[in-house]
Amino acid sequence: MENTRDVVRELLRRIAGGDHDGAAGMFAEQIDWRLSWPAEGHPEVPWIRPRSTRAEVADHFRALNAHHVPELNGTSVTRILVDGADAVVLGEIVQTVRGGGAAYRSPFALHLTVEDGLITRYHIFEDSLTVARALGAA
Repeated sequence: MENTRDVVRELLRRIAGGDHDGAAGMFAEQIDWRLSWPAEGHPEVPWIRPRSTRAEVADHFRALNAHHVPELNGTSVTRILVDGADAVVLGEIVQTVRGGGAAYRSPFALHLTVEDGLITRYHIFEDSLTVARALGAA
């Protein structure tokens, strides 16, 4: 699978289906990973930390699931824009925090790069303050 749009759609399908290892397998061994948070992360949000390898990707998605109620995930994608190897996914994160029930919403933009059928860049931009407040409330 080398078509950028197909790779992105398959990644989103695997993430939505809870296939963390399958999603991680779509990444190159070394990746350019960035989340729109301070470099040091945030104590209330344990999945926010630097990552740079395929092995760390599955852990990221597992940590997200561990801190949210998957059955209440209403995250949606509104558009996928593709320009060669680059794709931008636009949508809205809708999550409920496990162990307290605080719900939150945040628009997001995800910039991916696909090279030789593997994802080499994962940069996500979201309302980190809203996420941190929801996790802190729980």
